[in-house]
Amino acid sequence: MTLKSILSKACLLTAFVTASLAHGAAAADDKVLYLFNWADYTAPDLIKRFSAETGIKVIIDTYDSNGALLAKLEGGAGGYDVAAPSQTTLKGLIDAGALLKFDAKTLPNFKNVAAPFDSIDSDPGRQYSIPYTWGMDSFAYNSAKVPGGKLDDSWKSLFDPAPDMVGKISMVKPDALYYAAALYLGVERCTENPEDAKKILDVLQKQKVAVKTYVENGGAREQLANGEVAAAMIGNGSYHRALKDASSLVFVYPKEGVSVWYDNFVIPAKAPHVENAKIFLNWMMDPKNAAEAANYTSDNVSIRGAGPFLKPELRDDPAVNVPDNMSDRLKPMAQCSAKANDLRGRVWASLAR
Repeated sequence: MTLKSILSKACLLTAFVTASLAHGAAAADDKVLYLFNWADYTAPDLIKRFSAETGIKVIIDTYDSNGALLAKLEGGAGGYDVAAPSQTTLKGLIDAGALLKFDAKTLPNFKNVAAPFDSIDSDPGRQYSIPYTWGMDSFAYNSAKVPGGKLDDSWKSLFDPAPDMVGKISMVKPDALYYAAALYLGVERCTENPEDAKKILDVLQKQKVAVKTYVENGGAREQLANGEVAAAMIGNGSYHRALKDASSLVFVYPKEGVSVWYDNFVIPAKAPHVENAKIFLNWMMDPKNAAEAANYTSDNVSIRGAGPFLKPELRDDPAVNVPDNMSDRLKPMAQCSAKANDLRGRVWASLAR
């Protein structure tokens, strides 16, 4: 055998090994999913089971606001296969071309989605998203900490509190706070009228002396549970978790209404593993899996048939299983216009000074 033939075969062998390794690496990489979700919003055991059943490894990155999500996806950041925007952010992402159109109705388990979550204003016909969980932003109080052990079922209890409640209130910033004040005043939450925004700002500035702290979503849970505050704006899921540590907590459905939100799973336009994303989205619409997610977050579920898989304490909590006589107080959020968003941002900037 000549030196030339030996070298030629060696080169071929090297090329074969390199190609095999590259194929193996690509195959391994194909069995991965990059999930971009809210902090403390993904059930670890659920993800482990998904990986065990599908062979797809899930790598999670988190954010703490829709603004952070928008900045990443609208900024063209790639690398994520699934994200979880709220309904108030969804349409903006669609309009910006930041999401993949995949028609959720083509996924087998979409048949399990309950109305009205099968078609929403921000994504008619669910062309770009599937529902995840939903809930509401209301307020709760510790009956052992408030005078007389009870607060009225009105936003007035927080926005115009009694003197002995001053410094004992926590509020969620910035959007939920603005929407709650709008409900209290009876103005549109997505108002484009500067006069309405001024009324909201006046209420918030007057209230400011009574507020102990402004927190991000979920931040009031420990404050209520440990007695740091007597009353707080809080989501119903966070309330349910806080209730485990403080049985004297009371959830309120204000007579002026509560903002209802719903989070969604989407596939970013630059998702590197689209098929894995579709597998994950379809898997999450299985009743058992949707219930396990809700059991972890303590939020409401939008998948038919999930009820039997929910924890009894979740099903029995009126903050999660909405009483029939309170259903008319639920006010679903809509996608606000750019002008309305700008007004809301200005109000928060003025309040935060």
